Amino acid sequence: MPLSDQERIDAQMRNPRIVQLWRALAPLKSCVSFMNTGAHPDDETSEMLAALGLRDGVALSFACANRGEGGQNAIGSEVTHDLGVVRTAEMERAADVLNLNLYWLSETPDDAVFDFGFSKSGKETLGKWGRERTLKRFVEIIRTERPDIICPTFLDIPGQHGHHRAMTELAHAVMDAAADPAFPDVDLPVWQVKKLYLPAWSGAGDAYDDDLPPPSATLTVKGGGEDPVTGWSWAQIGEQSRVFHRTQGMGRWVAHGAPNDWPLHLVRSEVSGPDDSVTDGLPVTLIDLAEFAGAPEIAAQLETAHEACMAAIAAFPNRENVARKAASALKAIRDARDACPAHAHDEVQHRLAAKEVQLSHVMRIASGVQVRAALERDILRPGESVALTIESAGPVADVTPVVPEGWRAADGLVHVPDDAQPTDCYPAHYLPGRARLPAVRVGVTIDGVSAETLLPLERAPVVLPARSATLAPDRALINVAASARAIDLRVSELHPAQAETALELPEGWTASSVTGGFRVTAPEAIAPGLYELPLEIDGQTAETVHGFDYPHIGARARAFPAKLSVRVLDVALPDVRVGYVGGGNDRVGLWLRALGLDVTDMSDEALTAEGLKDIDTLVVGIFAMRARPALKEAMPAVKAWVEDGGNLVTLYHRPWDAWDPETVPPRRLEIGKPSLRWRVTDENAEVTHLAPGHPLLNTPNRITDEDWKDWHKERGLYFAKSWDEAYEPLLSMADPEEEAHKGALLSARIGKGRHTHAALILHHQMEKLVPGAFRLMANLLARP
Repeated sequence: MPLSDQERIDAQMRNPRIVQLWRALAPLKSCVSFMNTGAHPDDETSEMLAALGLRDGVALSFACANRGEGGQNAIGSEVTHDLGVVRTAEMERAADVLNLNLYWLSETPDDAVFDFGFSKSGKETLGKWGRERTLKRFVEIIRTERPDIICPTFLDIPGQHGHHRAMTELAHAVMDAAADPAFPDVDLPVWQVKKLYLPAWSGAGDAYDDDLPPPSATLTVKGGGEDPVTGWSWAQIGEQSRVFHRTQGMGRWVAHGAPNDWPLHLVRSEVSGPDDSVTDGLPVTLIDLAEFAGAPEIAAQLETAHEACMAAIAAFPNRENVARKAASALKAIRDARDACPAHAHDEVQHRLAAKEVQLSHVMRIASGVQVRAALERDILRPGESVALTIESAGPVADVTPVVPEGWRAADGLVHVPDDAQPTDCYPAHYLPGRARLPAVRVGVTIDGVSAETLLPLERAPVVLPARSATLAPDRALINVAASARAIDLRVSELHPAQAETALELPEGWTASSVTGGFRVTAPEAIAPGLYELPLEIDGQTAETVHGFDYPHIGARARAFPAKLSVRVLDVALPDVRVGYVGGGNDRVGLWLRALGLDVTDMSDEALTAEGLKDIDTLVVGIFAMRARPALKEAMPAVKAWVEDGGNLVTLYHRPWDAWDPETVPPRRLEIGKPSLRWRVTDENAEVTHLAPGHPLLNTPNRITDEDWKDWHKERGLYFAKSWDEAYEPLLSMADPEEEAHKGALLSARIGKGRHTHAALILHHQMEKLVPGAFRLMANLLARP
């Protein structure tokens, strides 16, 4: 939906024109470009980038490997690809604050460069991503953006996330690869990065534990001082960017004046001379550019342009004078571009193109032109037309809509073609100041110099597929040990609304139409396995749409094939009444019911001695101790219930999830940190049964090596570090070349009852329909 008046006013208050103009002037100070690199959204060094970009005028970019699909979600239930869509949008909004060009190595949700989960090894990471493919994409990004400097955020050392290590390893390799004309399959002009820096600070913390100290600092980017217009420190502006990473809980308050310097270590340089500043040896100003590129033919034009740029900055806040000086600078830039000798094109033309964009924005803002463009609806389908409103105020300007190829804009309407593809939910790049289409072109002319800028619509439209429907459920279980063979499949949000729907069925399956969908029935003698039932609409492949519309990012959507996946398995079930306490971050209760168990979702009010009488096993979902304060308050009653014969099962928690090792569990149980040390990231790691005869590994299902096959993402995390002698470790596992962990599954007899703590990621395996996770979970629920 379009912004409400209140939302529009809020947006206006957050972005006053005087600040817009001041920030538009900052890039005129420098011709140097600096690329930060990382593995995930939120890996960018925001506070340092704020100082380099908004204070020093350095052109900024960020090359990010993946979309953070394996991360956790602090604001919603989106996971994997859906989380990747949201975090992509968050990264774009964070980039807006810093004027940061953004590039992704992963280009689609199915890309091999994926956040497959925590890794301890760069070698493992590049093995899964594909080193050649990953380096090739990195070369494409370098040759497109042409940065002078590369600086990873993290070090390639043991104790650091393997994804981080992989990107830092590739930062070394890409300097040569991007400059090598023989590098295969990249049809872009070569580019030589001039400098490679590494952080001279530690990346250790709650998650990571660098084994080696950082390299010595060869220079320091000073982060003190403040923006003269807003009064915000550079660190505060950096956090104004980071706060958009809300799925990661980012954004911290930085007190004004807090020291915040950034030590860097120069690893490699292709320029001569001292290196006291990141810009040393590089063309800091337009005047320097002529000598740097060996192009005296354009020295005069570049000097004129530089002086006009500095005059525009000095004229602030006099908008008329700023606009006229910017126009003079733009004319000189164009003269230099046209006169540039061929041998200097590689070093000059991309820098002048960037200056033309920067100066065009300065001219537009300083001229006083006010433009707002919005579509009547921002969720569109192929073949639809939607009204476009353009408000323009201030001096006369040429304001026209610009639409993608195949679209039409006429008579106040935007027409979406019948063959329009769904909006790309994983765009390969994002460039603030160069709006994606559809957009509006704003042209201004000052002192005979014309400039154009592309401005985004107030809310970017999202095009959905021509045929779509939502299936509920889209994943289901059939337990052959139970009698049920039917699945009630609801089909909703059907488009076109009156279309005919059908399922492609495996042999022997049936589907009868019922109100709102189908009743799907499997054969009585169905064999265990995974079955997929695609949906067709009017005889053609259908898609499902997951839409997201958080206030901090706007509307986004992901379209993917509409199908029902059914896991048929054979799980013996204990005769128990299960109470489930969820924290909103897993669906364990749903999957236990689907397995055929009697499950009650426990309200806060039910967490009493009286409420616990009606259940045999209490399952505590991940993070629930933090998300459900009433649960922590109820733990004395829960412990008494356990002593009296109750079966308590706690799924993994982080140390900071209100998990006091002395008071929360029935007996002391400490969770390890940093988390990198207390997890097994290899989903295929060998699992040893330390107590093969233990009931939890045998009743009612005998757990064998087969149950540890086909796991997804990792074995587990936030393993227990130490525990009371009452607990017995049941499993041992390790990542390659590491000591084995024994804190993945612990169980203790407590009075007449039992407490079992499972740091295995069982909830995730259930979502991925992994049979062994259901068989083990059924065992954990059995009475002591």
